[in-house]
Amino acid sequence: MSALTFDATGAAREAVESRVPELAADSVASRIFAKDHTLWGKDAEEESAKRLGWIEASSVSQPLVADIVRLRDELRAEGVDRIVLCGMGGSSLAPEVITATAGVPLVVLDSTDPEQVSAALSERLEATAIVVSSKSGSTVETDSQRRAFEGAFEAAGIDAKRRIVVVTDPGSPLEAASREAGYRAVFNADPNVGGRYSALTAFGLVPSGLAGVDIQALLDEAEEAAELLRDDSEDNIGLQLGAALGGTSPLRDKIVIVEDGSGINGFADWAEQLIAESTGKIGKGILPVVASVTSPEVTEDADDVLVVRLVSADAEPVLGPNQAAVGGTLATQMLVWEFATAVAGRLLGINPFDQPDVEAAKAAARGLLDARPEPTPANFTEGAIEVRGGDWLGGASTVEEAVKALLAQLSPKGYLSVQAYLDRLAYPQLEGVRDLFAKATGRPTTFGWGPRFLHSTGQYHKGGPAVGVFLQVTASASNDVEIPGRPFTFAQLIEAQAAGDAQVLAEHGRPVLRLHLTDRDAGVQQLTDLVSGLAR
Repeated sequence: MSALTFDATGAAREAVESRVPELAADSVASRIFAKDHTLWGKDAEEESAKRLGWIEASSVSQPLVADIVRLRDELRAEGVDRIVLCGMGGSSLAPEVITATAGVPLVVLDSTDPEQVSAALSERLEATAIVVSSKSGSTVETDSQRRAFEGAFEAAGIDAKRRIVVVTDPGSPLEAASREAGYRAVFNADPNVGGRYSALTAFGLVPSGLAGVDIQALLDEAEEAAELLRDDSEDNIGLQLGAALGGTSPLRDKIVIVEDGSGINGFADWAEQLIAESTGKIGKGILPVVASVTSPEVTEDADDVLVVRLVSADAEPVLGPNQAAVGGTLATQMLVWEFATAVAGRLLGINPFDQPDVEAAKAAARGLLDARPEPTPANFTEGAIEVRGGDWLGGASTVEEAVKALLAQLSPKGYLSVQAYLDRLAYPQLEGVRDLFAKATGRPTTFGWGPRFLHSTGQYHKGGPAVGVFLQVTASASNDVEIPGRPFTFAQLIEAQAAGDAQVLAEHGRPVLRLHLTDRDAGVQQLTDLVSGLAR
């Protein structure tokens, strides 16, 4: 059987002891596996009735394996061994975790930053196939990426149709267009699974399998884990984790997720989007914070923070106060966190399967692309950074003063969200400001790469508790990339996405400070130096 372990101290242990007995008595585990859509209340019934397919993904996905392996072998026989995934949110984060943990190369293009797109287009195109993943079939980012690659293939004299693989829901606009275009393969995903729960469906399996992961082993592991989770027992680790996430009293609504020897690369990022998009709505929610074992949120015990450590199944973790540890292998962890998030939703009294506020930023971005207004004038410029902010900026005239003015908006139970709309592969050092800000503020701090976070944590920012303040980092591009068949470029698209999200956040009363880097290298250095000074 798949090994799965759980331990907890303090508030997490108290939540397990007080909430798990009622969850077991209410047969929550077996009812989830029976697809009982009434578990989350009357208002959630319509959505949950069509979103519970994830609990049987390990069996429903079995027929995909042979087709994926066959296509992988065909591509490799043709000299095609570089797989690029064009996807956003859950459909890109799950394959990224799966392949990274397996040590298999996969290029994940989950950005509209023109420099990141350009880099993906320029490397070994002759050996490249792309997987275009979109549940709705109308995702603007993936459509734009597909168009760019199709144009690049054709310009290089490569038959684009033979290099494009599509994953989408049956009946989506993308399915019809892809079959008509004659693309190499079209895989239908289970329409009864939401994007963030789709790790063990076609969205997770197709790119991972084509890249070289043993996806049959992954499904077998998940099948074994399901047997552990369906039991209405107080020893059910899925119920225990769900109680720790959503059942503390008073609620510790910032969950700091820490990689602590699990051997699963990038899992915290995947869990972040699962929890934030599932729970952040109607003014409630759990804020997931991806941190390291040495981060301030881990070493300091705040009364609204719970730390969850990701450990190996055979570990004996040393837990601080108000901490939990979950141990298990990749597919086991994926299934248990999906299950626990659904359980936490029941305890919080929310529908864990909808995302009512995600569309707002998309609509604002579309409006800005259509209208193409002039950029909002900067309040001022210092060095390589243009500063834009609201009335709360006061008389700030330096970047440091502007950042301090934003941080002054932080409430005692608040959080800071740093959102960077630029090439995450070229500027990984920018993530380092997260720990520095957490140290400077003494409050939980999240870091997200735009625009991918719009498909996940963006839901929490608008729909969750109104205690966030937002630092948005955008950047000029030294070269732009055209989008064939579209009246806008990638630079214009990412600009509209950032501005649209800032607009919606401001409409929700959230303070947003935008720092625009006129020179990427100089701006990243200037910002990093500034935040290092604040953290001293």
